[in-house]
Amino acid sequence: ISIFGIKNEVDTFDYHTCHFEQERHIYIPSLLYYRLNTMKFATLCLASLFCSYTSAFTSSIRSNNGVSLINKNVNKFGVRRWMSSEIAVPPTTEVEMSSEFEAVRDATLEQLKGQLNAVNAKPELISGLVHFVNEYFGALSMANAQGNEDITPEFVAKQIVSAIQYGMAYGTGEDKYTFGVQHRAQRDYEGNDFYKFGCNFFRPAMDLENSPFVGKENLDEAMDFIKQGHNVVFFANHQSEADPQVVSCMLEKCGYSQEASEIYFVAGHKVTTDTLAIPFSMGRNLICIHSKKHLDADMDTKPVKQKQNLMAMTSMLKLLRDPDQGCMIWVAPSGGRDRRDLTTNQVPIAPFDQKTIDMFRLMGNKSKQPMHYYSMSMISYDLCPPPDFVEVGTGEQRNVRFVPVGLTVSKELENKGGVETRHLFTEHAEEECQLGYQALLEAMDTSSSSSVPEKPQN
Repeated sequence: ISIFGIKNEVDTFDYHTCHFEQERHIYIPSLLYYRLNTMKFATLCLASLFCSYTSAFTSSIRSNNGVSLINKNVNKFGVRRWMSSEIAVPPTTEVEMSSEFEAVRDATLEQLKGQLNAVNAKPELISGLVHFVNEYFGALSMANAQGNEDITPEFVAKQIVSAIQYGMAYGTGEDKYTFGVQHRAQRDYEGNDFYKFGCNFFRPAMDLENSPFVGKENLDEAMDFIKQGHNVVFFANHQSEADPQVVSCMLEKCGYSQEASEIYFVAGHKVTTDTLAIPFSMGRNLICIHSKKHLDADMDTKPVKQKQNLMAMTSMLKLLRDPDQGCMIWVAPSGGRDRRDLTTNQVPIAPFDQKTIDMFRLMGNKSKQPMHYYSMSMISYDLCPPPDFVEVGTGEQRNVRFVPVGLTVSKELENKGGVETRHLFTEHAEEECQLGYQALLEAMDTSSSSSVPEKPQN
């Protein structure tokens, strides 16, 4: 602490438990009690919270077995049953992919394997990409079977080949793209618009016609605040590596295409290091941090990562202080994606971490612009289901499914709780997220039921 010019206030400070040895019940937001208002010290406080408990989206794609088979029930089953109180997996009706899709997929795989073998690619990379191709063809074949005639086998091949080419060009080798602590979306990088690329890649796998948006009036209010130069933070649950694209596509439905492209996503290290994730991440506005779960994975690099987190916090505070425009930030206070409960096959919302939310409230106090907080509920689990367990490394196998998604924006969160009752605000934010989640499930339930023909009367 003394290197920041603050001496003799306390004896020691624990960066992970966030308390002083002499006063164990005074946590970081109450540092304002000490009136320590220097910029650097505030940034140190924020970073110590942020690096410990926050991670965010991972823009990549996971795969499964079943090369030429797709689940006929997946569109109506979607995410809803994973998260309901019912048994998660209904009886599977498998149908073969159409011969046209299968032929183009096989040709794409043959070409891909030949190119990868020619450069002596690792077997695990080849295996992962083969799964990726199978999954994407299966998902978009289902979209075609559901009536989207614009999705042809040739279209799918072009999409998947572009994604892999971008991954190999920018996600590997000496020319691997590097991210700063704050990253602006690359809209014209070597002639490529990576924001459009990411949205166009995942949009065909979303059944947007049956994807509900709840709380548009609250979204309208948030966007009005942005126009006034205010700042908005969305506390969201996080379910899929494609969540940034889900947010964009759902906001487009509400008439906020430009605004969707301006949102900053708080992102963990995987989205900037995974080969397939990198081109998708290049197209998003990011605040890049190292979460606690990965910070301690390599103790040799921990000091460097902590320094990067400090820089990220300083960068974010500058964004929030910009007098010329408002800033929107999406963050997952849970610190990662919602995971399936293997005992029930349900996918509950992961609990919000109070220290992460405390940090953003402190940011609001330090910002020179008005700050507004909303809860955002998301249903996107089945679009790109994550692994059942957290994986420290990159290169996870990925699934892609053609399913509806859903999004809810709550009313502006009431400013509950003071220094000693900060937990009330966190509980309020999580409760609103849970309520929005249930509203989405009910909306998707209604949509699914209305699409099933009534049984004829005898």
